[in-house]
Amino acid sequence: MPNSSLLSVDHLFVYGTLRCGSISPMAHWLATHASWTGAAQARGRLYALEGYPGFVPDPAAGWVQGDVFKIADDAPLFAGLDDYEECAAHNPEPHEYARVVIDVRMGTATIPAWTYVYRYSTDGVRRIESGDFLDDER
Repeated sequence: MPNSSLLSVDHLFVYGTLRCGSISPMAHWLATHASWTGAAQARGRLYALEGYPGFVPDPAAGWVQGDVFKIADDAPLFAGLDDYEECAAHNPEPHEYARVVIDVRMGTATIPAWTYVYRYSTDGVRRIESGDFLDDER
């Protein structure tokens, strides 16, 4: 059962193929099911995988660029996103991603938001030093 304090988290931080400006069909799907709140940043490291990034939170690292969406009805939204990220309960373990709550910076404010955290080893994986997946893809 989820922590009851997490049930009040109604924002999602995305940093890769779900961002505004991505050509991914899932980015379009997200934009039609949630409200874009604005650009945001989170402390961590971003890694270039095969066509998508992996985010590893780290309070001592640089900033990862992303977008925040406000979620009105999280159950169907997260069911779709968990399937996309292959971390739903029916996906075989070990999951590449886990959905967790982190703090993100929007302007001068810090808010809690759900995000998908990369869980595999990053040994030998290229780090996206800019922290911006969309810039790295250009």
